[in-house]
Amino acid sequence: MSIWKFIENKLQHVHKIMLLCVVQSNGSSPGRQGFKMAVAADDSFFGTIGGGIMEFKLVEKAKSLLQQSSTKIFLQEQFHDKEKSKNQSGMICSGSQMVAFVPLSVSDLSTIQLIINQNHSTFTISKSGLICSDDDAKDFDFIDEQLWSYSEYLETKSIIHIIGGGHCSLALSELMSFLNFEVHVYDDRENLSTITQNNFTHKIHIVNYETFMEQFRASEKDYVVIMTVGYRTDKIILKQIIQQTFKYLGLLGSSKKIETLFNELRVEGITNTMLAKVKAPIGLPINSKTTQEIAVSIAAEIISIKNGGV
Repeated sequence: MSIWKFIENKLQHVHKIMLLCVVQSNGSSPGRQGFKMAVAADDSFFGTIGGGIMEFKLVEKAKSLLQQSSTKIFLQEQFHDKEKSKNQSGMICSGSQMVAFVPLSVSDLSTIQLIINQNHSTFTISKSGLICSDDDAKDFDFIDEQLWSYSEYLETKSIIHIIGGGHCSLALSELMSFLNFEVHVYDDRENLSTITQNNFTHKIHIVNYETFMEQFRASEKDYVVIMTVGYRTDKIILKQIIQQTFKYLGLLGSSKKIETLFNELRVEGITNTMLAKVKAPIGLPINSKTTQEIAVSIAAEIISIKNGGV
């Protein structure tokens, strides 16, 4: 669930919401620009603005404000330095962050749904409220306490295609969904228990592995993981898919299995340049044993690439 879906759900049940958004951060602030947290009138909350005593105090303030009949949008600066005379966060990591308090009610539901459906490219917070537009995002534009605005591009979900629907696939689907990826799972077994139990996907595709590319649609921005039921089907998929370009292509299996499979593909005309695109064995080396640990190692490798790592 995204923070916007959380807000939508609460507004649909006529709960008021206070959206806390870090509009500016400096130094070693734990809450970076763009961090968001939603606090509902029923005391539930979602997201983070940096954690610690600072977050606790601002959440309590938000709860108190939600009890009032009306609250205006305002900014509150937090200094992570005990030597500051005011607006101390209670943290000592140095730096500062500016947090916008944005009260939301049922009248804002249509705007939240525009954000969820990405009907526009940016959203903007100002003293006037929360709006969507197709203007360029300008981050934080501050003149004074009355004249300011913060805008942000709406993030498009990254897409992961998991080819194979077994236990590792189920664990990886859950984790990648939690990490806000759009998850697609592919298998040739319609009634497999781990397929029917998988409630974390955007869509489950029942396919014919032999003609997989006729049914597969992915872009070069997508992440692809191959973890089918066995060696034969892994090879069938990899041989078809390796001609394409993706943000990430990984193959589950032991080093011995990977070596044997790659050698066979070389004999069949697949070049070393093509094989070099495949992360195999898949995942970061954390000595994973369980399906959940395997999912963590794969997710960590994907996040590293997504965020500009190796």
